[in-house]
Amino acid sequence: LRLVESGGGSVQFGGSLRLSCAAPGFDLDDYAIGWFRRAPGKEREGISCISKSGQTTEYADSVKGRFTISRDYAKNTVLLQMRDMKPEDTAIYYCAAATMPLTGLRAWEYDDWGQGTQVTVAS
Repeated sequence: LRLVESGGGSVQFGGSLRLSCAAPGFDLDDYAIGWFRRAPGKEREGISCISKSGQTTEYADSVKGRFTISRDYAKNTVLLQMRDMKPEDTAIYYCAAATMPLTGLRAWEYDDWGQGTQVTVAS
């Protein structure tokens, strides 16, 4: 399973970005999807995940209330809408897939990973 992230870039403090995770040739409905990030000098952080059904989501405290994960069934993608962004959101963002129907924010739960997309928030 090859995952491809897109939508990264630079944004000002308080701005918004929307990341997309796609898996060309595969149906993302067959996987639980998680979003992770790694900031410079920090460990990888799980920030959000969505179940296979799309009915269950989870967020890290650091992004709760600002980020929203969802499935776009028409485009076969998983989106991460990021609002009210802060400089501490600057990181490389990765999506990951798991065959389990429901996962959490632990990296070991996921089997396949994308290459990541850079997000930079200017103060």
